[in-house]
Amino acid sequence: MRITRVVSAGLAVLLVAISAAAQVASPPEANHTKVKCDSQVRSTYLLGPDDQIEIFGPELDDLANKPTPVDENGDMYVHLLGRVHVAGLTVQQFEQELNKRLSTYIRQPQVAVNIKELRSQPVSVVGAVNAPGVHQVQGHKTLLEMISMAGGIRSDAGYSIRITRQLEWGCIPLPKVALDASGRFSVAEVNLKKIMEAKDPEDNIQIFPHDVISVPKAEMVYVIGEVRRSGGFVLGEHESISVLQALSLAEGLNGTADTRHGRILRLKRDADQREELAVDVKDVLTGKKPDVALQGDDILFIPGSTGKKAALRAIEAAIQTGTGLAIWRTP
Repeated sequence: MRITRVVSAGLAVLLVAISAAAQVASPPEANHTKVKCDSQVRSTYLLGPDDQIEIFGPELDDLANKPTPVDENGDMYVHLLGRVHVAGLTVQQFEQELNKRLSTYIRQPQVAVNIKELRSQPVSVVGAVNAPGVHQVQGHKTLLEMISMAGGIRSDAGYSIRITRQLEWGCIPLPKVALDASGRFSVAEVNLKKIMEAKDPEDNIQIFPHDVISVPKAEMVYVIGEVRRSGGFVLGEHESISVLQALSLAEGLNGTADTRHGRILRLKRDADQREELAVDVKDVLTGKKPDVALQGDDILFIPGSTGKKAALRAIEAAIQTGTGLAIWRTP
C-alpha cells in the first residue's frame, strides 16, 4: 500500500512537471495587428442573369462543386425547390431564402451560397496603358489580365500599379494595404517590374467589380549644367537612381565642371518651392562619400568653374516651364 501511494505521488508530481513544461514550451499567441477591414467579401452585389452560382449543404450533395447559371429571367434550378427567382438578391438574402424554403422539407437546413462567376465587372483602368477606360468583363480576372485587356503598359509607365477597392468587396489581399481617408476604400500598390517578371506571382490578385487600377506615368530626374547630355531622364520602372547613374545617363562631365559644388534641387512636400542639397561629386566619384539617391522630379545641377547661383535659378525656371530641355528615355 505504501509503495502504491509513493508511486501515485510520483506520477502526480511527474504529470505536474510535464504540464508545467508544456505551458513553458508553448509559445504565446501572436498579437497580430490587423487592418480594420474585412478580408472576406461582404457581398452587396445583386445577383442577375448569367451569374454562375454554387450552393453547398449537407442535404444538397448532388449540387456540390456544380456551378449553376442564373437564366435570362433571373431564375435558377435548386434541388428540392425547383426554379427559384434570384435576380436582385444579395448572396446573404439568397441563402436566407433557400434555408427558409428548405425548412419545409429539412430540419434546420444550413445552405451556403458562393458566386463562382460574375456576369459583369465594370473595372476602371487608367493612366499609362494603351486603352484606358472602363472595361466590362466577365468571370474571374486577375490584375495582369485586366492590364492586358487595357492594351498593355505604355513605355512611359512608372514603377508601380495602384489598386483601389470598395470595402464591400473586402480588403485587397496585399501586404501593404491601407484604408483611404474616407474609410470606404482599401488601397494598395504592387511593383510593376516584379509582377511583369512573375517575381511576386501572389501579387497578381483577382480583380473585383468597381476596382480602379491606376498606372502612373514614370517620374523624371533632370541633369543640367556641365554635362555632355543635359536634360530630363525618365525613371521608367525605377523608383530612384543615384547621382552617378544620372551622370552616366548624361554621358559624363565636361572638362569645365566644378565637381565640388554640385547641387540637388528637391521639391518640398506640400510646397511649391525647392530646397538645395549640396553634393560633392568629386568625393562621390572617388568613393570618399557615399552615392546619393535622386528622387522623382529632382534636379542635379553641375556648375562650371565660373558658375553662379543665378545660372542655377535660370535652369530651374526652364524646367518649370518645360522649355529648352531634351527628354531622354533609358533603354
